[in-house]
Amino acid sequence: MRFTLALAAGLLFAGVAAVPASADAPEAAYWRVEATHTTTHPRAVGSGYHLTQRRVSVEWLSPEGRSWSGFRELGARPATKKDEAAWRADGSPATWDYRTEGMKIHLSAQPGKGFVRAAKGRPDGFRLGERYVTYQQLQALPTEAEALRRQLTAEVGAWIDEAAEEAKTTAPKATKNDWLVNLDRYVAQRAAELLYANPVPGKVRAAAYQVLKTTKGVGDLGRSKDPLGRSGHRLALPVSSSKGSVLKQQLLVDTRTMTLLAEYTDLSYGGKTMLGKSGVKTFKAGWTDDKPAVPGVS
Repeated sequence: MRFTLALAAGLLFAGVAAVPASADAPEAAYWRVEATHTTTHPRAVGSGYHLTQRRVSVEWLSPEGRSWSGFRELGARPATKKDEAAWRADGSPATWDYRTEGMKIHLSAQPGKGFVRAAKGRPDGFRLGERYVTYQQLQALPTEAEALRRQLTAEVGAWIDEAAEEAKTTAPKATKNDWLVNLDRYVAQRAAELLYANPVPGKVRAAAYQVLKTTKGVGDLGRSKDPLGRSGHRLALPVSSSKGSVLKQQLLVDTRTMTLLAEYTDLSYGGKTMLGKSGVKTFKAGWTDDKPAVPGVS
């Protein structure tokens, strides 16, 4: 979820001049966030089998707020044992090509070359919604759950006000309630972002987890493991639905480190899962001294 910058004066970090006692000093040169996305390709290939696609994206953030990003396609492979049997019957191809809507689609079983580059066209800082803040300001986030909830709710409310105002010209039939019905979901999502996206203090992550799991509509699914075999506590976000589409998401959190391990997305339309837009992301977040480099193959 992306928030436009519509915060009332003084709402977020106004007048922050000193780092609070709860602040965590940088532990290394970069805060690194790696996200590996696994999804089923939306169109069948060959004799009618489906492929699973994997891609990895990485972001490095320095304490000064400079940013680098990396990306790599990890290759495609048959999605299920049934798909694998059909793929073998087709001669086990390593590439697939087809055209759709005038575009040529190319898939490969081999990983791509990938890239890494410094961020351009963005201010230095750490992004919270649409706002960029300093490392010191990250350290000033509330460490008490209800105070953090009030701040996140106020930010979401300001974003909804601006979105509804903008919609008066772009979607005249839209009303503010179109956003308010998902208020709890938006607050939960903002809390979840604090579990991995930026190097906030451990006490802030703990408060964010409390906000997340106690937000109205969030379901407790108990202990579970992600595709990497890591154990965590699984939570279901409030379901969002609109004009025949239904969005269901679940989050797996390591409650020892209070970091997000995985996000599961199931987007359906008319009762049918939308391939390519549903899948799972696994996350690895933490400090590192390793310099930005093209993501490896895993």
